[in-house]
Order: sequence, then C-alpha cells, then structure tokens
Amino acid sequence: MSNDKNLHINRLFKELSIYNKDDLKNISKQLNIKSTELEFYNNKMIFPSGKALDSILKFKNCSELELKLRLGIVDNELIEWISRNPEVIVNNYNLEDNCSERDVKLQENFSTKYGKLYKGDCLNIMKGMKDNSVDLIFADPPFNLKKTYESGINDYISEQEYIEWTEKWILECLRILSPGGSIFIYNLPYWNSYTSNILNKYANFRHWISVSMKGLIPVAKKLQPEHYSLLYYIKGERPKVFNKQRIPVQTCRHCGGEIRDYGGKKKSLDPCGLSISDIFMDINPVRHKKYKNRESNELPVKLLYRVISLASNEGDTVFDPFGGSGTTYVVAEYLKRNWVGVEIGSLDDIVYRFNNKSIDLKLLQNISKESNVLFTDNQVKLRRKNGFWCYEKLDKKINGTQKELLSNL
Repeated sequence: MSNDKNLHINRLFKELSIYNKDDLKNISKQLNIKSTELEFYNNKMIFPSGKALDSILKFKNCSELELKLRLGIVDNELIEWISRNPEVIVNNYNLEDNCSERDVKLQENFSTKYGKLYKGDCLNIMKGMKDNSVDLIFADPPFNLKKTYESGINDYISEQEYIEWTEKWILECLRILSPGGSIFIYNLPYWNSYTSNILNKYANFRHWISVSMKGLIPVAKKLQPEHYSLLYYIKGERPKVFNKQRIPVQTCRHCGGEIRDYGGKKKSLDPCGLSISDIFMDINPVRHKKYKNRESNELPVKLLYRVISLASNEGDTVFDPFGGSGTTYVVAEYLKRNWVGVEIGSLDDIVYRFNNKSIDLKLLQNISKESNVLFTDNQVKLRRKNGFWCYEKLDKKINGTQKELLSNL
C-alpha cells in the first residue's frame, strides 16, 4: 500500500486502514471526526476519548479493552491480571531464540591506545559483544526530527517505529552493561519521556538531568524550550562508581561578583567547588566552526567530561552506540578509559579528530583545570581586582592546586 511521506502510520492508523492522505480523508468522513484529530491521536499515540472513541469502537465493532490491546496500551489492572495468568500468554506466544544471532565476529575499523571503533549498525555490533562487558554507556541517538546526517540514516520514521527501535537498542545496551554500571541517554524531553518508561522496567532510576541550552528555536503556543534531557540510570541496586563532581561558583563575567547570594554561609563552602545538581547550567552548545568536527550538531566536550568522570574510573570501559563526531571517544581517551564505539556512517570525521586533537586537548585541559575548584584562576584575578572574597574566607583548607593559584596572584 502507498504511504505518504508526511503521514506517520502508527497503530491507530493501521487499525483504521489509513495508509495515505486519501484514506485519512475517507475514514475521517465515515467516523465524523476531523482528520487533524485522528492524526493527533495517531501521532502522539494517545488513546482516543469522548465522541472520537465512541465512533472508532462502533466502526471497529470492538470493545474498549480490545482497542486498547490492539493499540498496545496496557493498563496496570490488565498487567496485574496477566501476571496472575501468564499461561494465557505463554501458551499462545513463543519468542524466537535469538541466541545464535549473538555469534557475531567483530573486527574493529579503527583503534587507539584505549579504544576500538566499529562501522555498522549498533544493534548488529552489540550482538557480538559479551554480557556485562562495559561499565558506562552514553547514548545520543538521532532525534527523529527529519534532520540530514552524514550517515544518511532515515531520521524521520513513525513515532511507533522510533520507540520500538529505541527499546531494541536499550535492551541490548543493558545486556552488555555490567552490574552497577551506569547508562546515560541524551535526547529531547519528549522522546526521553518514552525512553524512561522503557528503562523503568529494567534499570534503576537515578536522575532526570536537564542540560540547559540557550538559543533553542521557539515553538508556537508552547513554553520556550531551553534544555535537553539526560537520563541517568544504573543496572542494579547501587552504582559501582560515583565520583562526586564539583563546579566553580557562578560569577559575573564583568565584575567577578557571585551571581547567587550565599549570605553567612560562604565560609562553609567547599574549596573544591559546588556540588553539581540535576540541572547543568554551564554546558554550552558547539556552534563555532573552530570547534566543530562535522556539519551536524555535536555534543560539547564538557558534557562528556562530566559524565565520564562522574560514573567511571581509569581502566573502566565506556561504550557509545552512536559515534557521531566521536566526542565520547576523545574524552574517554583523554581520561584513560577504555572505550568501544560504533558509527553507522563514515568514520572519517572521528579518525581525523584523533589524528588532529590539539583543539580537543586544549579544551579538555582547561575543563580539567576548572573542575572541582570553587573559583577558576580568571575568577580569582577578577575578584581580587574588585575586592571580592576568595579562598581565604573559607573555614576549610584549600588544596595544593588552589594554594599554587593564590600564590601566583
């Protein structure tokens, strides 16, 4: 059957035999429902309500429960019934044994001192990876926004297809993740609301991190979007690695004064910096051509530095199933983590980046220097100049790096 490119065929449209714009027009007329309303229920995968539901039930000649099941919507009451009567499912449904598909021989296409990079579909590559073989996973999948990527992948599939695909690669990721290992998934809040539903069944929720990103495109009749979502889950009861990360006090770039008023609590601040929260306000998008390694968007080095430092130690293995420009791999290499990477498209940008890493190295050295300190060296100089307090006001002792910093001012 024909399928109009701009018409997403999720389960509702399949049930109503809608495969193109003409079908949509005809069915909406029969149901006496606006085509835009039908598209809304289909595209958002929301169960119909009110008159729309009544019309669809009459058209399908089925009960509300049957329609829910056909649309893949299962209420907790039904889940409870199935859990008490599993034989109903088991006796009528056999999962295929896919164990043989895991016997995949891997041959890396590029390697470094710490890492191995493979070209191909991450689902195929992961089938060749052993259970519990990686310690940290960071994933930045395509956002399904009809963007053009260098890999040439289809970034405009139906919502249902996208979620089903997401579940497939997440389950493979959790299989290869070691007990206590961490998984971070970076995506739009909309998609991560579905992703969290998948993860909640198999992993332990830690945080929904908001990564502030100024300058995102406004959306009509909605709040101004200013963050991406970063999900943080672990496999098992508790993380085997959690290295608390600290950041400098936020100060005015003109005078050096702190943005937040700490009042009488400033003396009790930790000289190693402020504990990071679940809102990352200090991550800036990569927009300048000097720092970009490809035409498409790429992740800031600082974000990966924070995640990898937080959830892994030297010698641990980091895995990223969507290589992109290779930011995860470059940071993992710098932090002396073993890494495994996959990219479905050309590996040229990643290889070039490793062979020409002076810019990345300088960025990472600056990030390292400005992590786990209460003030950066530039902040101290500016604050001294304008008469603001520094480390000497603190009750706790400062570390060697901070002593050296102060002695040079």
